[in-house]
Amino acid sequence: MTYRSPESDDIRRIAQQLGMSLSAAEAEQYCSFIQKMAPAMRLVDELPDAVPAVKYPRTRGYRPQGEENRYGAWYYKSSIKGAPTGKLQGKRVAVKDNVCVAGIPLANGSSVLEGFVPDIDATIVTRMLDAGAEIVGKSTCEYFCLAGNSATSATGRVENPRVPGHSPGGSSTGSGALLAAGEVDLAIGTDQAGSIRIPASFSGVVGLKPTYGLVPYTGVLGIEYTFDHVGPMARTVADCALLLEVLAGDDGIDGRQRGMPSQPYTRAIGKGVRGLKVALIREGFGRAESEAGVDKTVREAAKRLERQGAAVEEVSLPWHNHGSAIWLPIGVEGPFQNIVNGHGHGCGWNGQYSLSFMKAFEGWRDHIDELAPTAKVVLLSGEVLRRQGGRHYAKAQNLRRQLRAEYDAVLARYDALVMPTTPMTTEKIPPADASVTDVLAVSWSNMNNTCPFDISGHPAISVPCGNVDNKPVGFMVVGKHYDESTILQIADAV
Repeated sequence: MTYRSPESDDIRRIAQQLGMSLSAAEAEQYCSFIQKMAPAMRLVDELPDAVPAVKYPRTRGYRPQGEENRYGAWYYKSSIKGAPTGKLQGKRVAVKDNVCVAGIPLANGSSVLEGFVPDIDATIVTRMLDAGAEIVGKSTCEYFCLAGNSATSATGRVENPRVPGHSPGGSSTGSGALLAAGEVDLAIGTDQAGSIRIPASFSGVVGLKPTYGLVPYTGVLGIEYTFDHVGPMARTVADCALLLEVLAGDDGIDGRQRGMPSQPYTRAIGKGVRGLKVALIREGFGRAESEAGVDKTVREAAKRLERQGAAVEEVSLPWHNHGSAIWLPIGVEGPFQNIVNGHGHGCGWNGQYSLSFMKAFEGWRDHIDELAPTAKVVLLSGEVLRRQGGRHYAKAQNLRRQLRAEYDAVLARYDALVMPTTPMTTEKIPPADASVTDVLAVSWSNMNNTCPFDISGHPAISVPCGNVDNKPVGFMVVGKHYDESTILQIADAV
């Protein structure tokens, strides 16, 4: 779309919508000034866009049906073969459907984007292909990635292969399910409130939310610039470490990054935990939503670490109980502004903008009644916060520094923090006619241990540590910023 210069009547209508009183003469003067911007705007229109190159050939693929998609975990299947050699040679990877893969449809779990096909590969997609991986498709995610369960995707519910009728966890729903089913070797997830770690916990796989900014977010649809994370998921800690080696490091585009290079994370595997000090965070247990069996299983796993030579001590960290409350205004008004005023991308951030996505997203209001309850509640509560001046969002952003400092104070004395990833095991998927209340309850009730570390930015990994009633239990290890090696070392021992 080329720039259209406004007329005086356009300026008067815009002024009225903004609550601004302009006389006809004033409107004409403002219009005259704004019209002088037209040559610059048209020059921007004419200049070629700065779009990352697509390096590897591919076909569009297809949407699998029936037994080929028995858990509902695939959004699209395809085959994109990377370099003939590399660290990931022979590995089959599923990419969450909020990650751009050129030529392969992307819906972000929604009906709004149905038919949208990106024209770029996310940086992490190129890095995996360069390392010899094969991208075998896009995994289903929740509607705009705004749910921790599996009841909101526009393509239907996703089922846990390990526990029929139950959720694999969200919003990286399909990634968790495909790993649990053994259909892929590796997967990509994103995490703003626990969306890598919750499906890892519920599905009995491994998922790592890296330090904020360690892995480039370029080419990935975000929710809130200040806590968007993307990272690896796998069936083993060793494979998770291997994938992180490929993903991590500055790409020179994503403004979330601080120039930290990738590390040889696989060297952490097999080192054991003798001599490490681990803090068992009391406030991560015995919560109102906690299952006693989950608490017991995680504590037993911590005792196994002690038998392997780690020093494990229970520590009280009261600010952990504040974490989800501090997260909430950011997690509500951030995506609200992103959707309503940010063209689906957000404004004011330093990175790669996809003009084709913005074009596809601009008609979202035409689909507003189709939105999942989680998306609708973000819009409704976000408008409530906006009308109160945005002060809760602003204060929460200030308070996140104190939350980070509280975690850092304990991490100055210990090598890592541990607690249950989710205080409960996987929950039943609500029926298709479930009420708004029921859908919201299962979508946001499982993130109280995970979401604080999205706003504090600390790396956190979920690893299976046992079962309760044949349902997997996730053990979460949290480390110092950019110390992924230590949490991988501990997770490997678990």
